[in-house]
Amino acid sequence: MGGLGQLVRRLRGLSVWQAGLLTPPPWRRTLVPLVRTESSMGKLIYAANISLDGFLEDESGAFDWSVPDEEVHAFWNEHERHIGTSLYGRRMYETMRVWEDDDWLTDEPAVVREYAGIWRDADKVVYSTTLTEASTARTRIERQFDPEAVRRLKRTAGSDLSIGGAGIAAEAFRHGLVDECVLLLCPVLVGGGKPALPRGVRLDLELLEHRRFDNGVVYVRHGVRHRL
Repeated sequence: MGGLGQLVRRLRGLSVWQAGLLTPPPWRRTLVPLVRTESSMGKLIYAANISLDGFLEDESGAFDWSVPDEEVHAFWNEHERHIGTSLYGRRMYETMRVWEDDDWLTDEPAVVREYAGIWRDADKVVYSTTLTEASTARTRIERQFDPEAVRRLKRTAGSDLSIGGAGIAAEAFRHGLVDECVLLLCPVLVGGGKPALPRGVRLDLELLEHRRFDNGVVYVRHGVRHRL
């Protein structure tokens, strides 16, 4: 998997599937059951590779311990295939836009090249006060994260949405916008670094799905029980 290692070095500093979270304030409202039907609005999904002790990156900013093998990479490809719109902060977007280019993909494994096509097919919303224009297709720039606009986007979406970027992920959790957490638990302890999930906030979750991969990674998918 030399190609995948090469890819991670290109994306050093922020993982393709990881988004750190700031600490939102505690919830103060009542629970409502997680109920979804075929006519439900699109879900907003936070997904990440994390260490067993709950970090996205170690204290040096490294995440090479979460490099996916082909089986795990194929899982992420399938997950992203169902995402119609990705919401990004500026830093995450500037990392992810490498997928718009073809020059470095020639010698990469098929599973990596497939991801590039999946990423290009999704719409992107980038929240930035400094970017003047997008450098990728199917992308628009928003100056600030507007929770009500995201709610409207979810109501009208024909497919699910994802969120990536420390600041906007925190805002999404703070405003009760995140519907699911998809986590891949890597069999490693890193001892510290960037937390994968918010601190100082109560989130009631419902386990929806789980799976073990051959390399020891464990996938868990939880629904968020929203509070009114």
